[in-house]
Amino acid sequence: MAAKIDKELCCYCGGCASVCPFSALELKGTYVKCDPEKCVDCGICVKICPVGAIEVKGQRGENK
Repeated sequence: MAAKIDKELCCYCGGCASVCPFSALELKGTYVKCDPEKCVDCGICVKICPVGAIEVKGQRGENK
């Protein structure tokens, strides 16, 4: 499984990509791309997302 980014909630700040220890997330202009081959569902991106736009293994960020 890989991190899922809600495009409607995402503010494209790039914080998730900058903290991912596995380089699984990449900010590509107006969207964030998650590489499922690299994502290990650690949840660091969920914790850093200021708008709660990331979900990993059924857990969504609570920063809405």
